[in-house]
Amino acid sequence: MRGNAVRIIGIDPGLQHTGWGIIEQSGHQLRAIASGTISTTTTDDLAKRLDDIFRALCQIIETHAPTEAAIEESFMNNNAASAIKLGMARGVALLAPAHCGLIAAEYSARLIKKSLTGTGTADKTQISMMISRLMPGHKPDSSHAADALAIAICHGHHRQSQNYIQTHGGNDNMSHPRKAKP
Repeated sequence: MRGNAVRIIGIDPGLQHTGWGIIEQSGHQLRAIASGTISTTTTDDLAKRLDDIFRALCQIIETHAPTEAAIEESFMNNNAASAIKLGMARGVALLAPAHCGLIAAEYSARLIKKSLTGTGTADKTQISMMISRLMPGHKPDSSHAADALAIAICHGHHRQSQNYIQTHGGNDNMSHPRKAKP
């Protein structure tokens, strides 16, 4: 890692596909380190699938040594069974960084999209286009990995703003991302 650079892992949780992306931020400079998708086998039982996600995330964190983590908050789902399974995958996505000593910030999908594209209603094509502009030469293997990079970038923007406010003073009532405690 370079000088005062910070490594951030973004995680887009899902039971079938969990995207992950790691960026390095140094001032206003962003650089993609790695990204990918953890896919589980739908015929495996739920516990094994969750364990596969957990172990893979822990290995990725160990390999790439991020110092901060960011995760997308869940959205409401009309199907209760799907919502519960997504909640379990999110729990694992929060647990893995905590297990590795990282605190994870959580961001809504709308805020992630707005931070990256300027609009909270951006679609996957717009997200992918912005990733290719901000991370030239880096090609995520799926939309899940691109979303995870977007989550990491969102966190990078917000942490930089918070650092500026702490250094230069500002309104204490500013919106802060929610932190998940290990």
